[in-house]
Amino acid sequence: MMHPAAIASVGLALAGLAACGAADEAGAPDENFAPDYRGAEVRMLDAELIQVLVAMKGARGIADVEDHARCVAAGQAQARGQGFLRHLRTNVARRAGLWQGDAIYTMSAALPRGLRTIDAAVTVRDCRKQGIPTI
Repeated sequence: MMHPAAIASVGLALAGLAACGAADEAGAPDENFAPDYRGAEVRMLDAELIQVLVAMKGARGIADVEDHARCVAAGQAQARGQGFLRHLRTNVARRAGLWQGDAIYTMSAALPRGLRTIDAAVTVRDCRKQGIPTI
């Protein structure tokens, strides 16, 4: 039988290793990630409501397509003098290696109510740093 102090030491060591592995996975850039952004279209549904259609190849999953749509929406909001967005929904589909996103956002000059709000200026800056098109 192991001594309780030894069990505690092993447990702490394993917890530390698990935390390091998670940090490496989350924090390390994916060197093989080479997205091919295939364009975007923005449709004004009314004065404050926009639809963003995006296409890309090389996405790692749904989140990459959502990021692309959010970046385009933020760029569109800034181009129209609006500082904020609220995400309503995004539909993503993949056909023959082409990822397509269809997202809806509201735009406003002031911070909208809700949990899924986006600061357009901050988002555009972050998108540019990541190489994601904003228009």
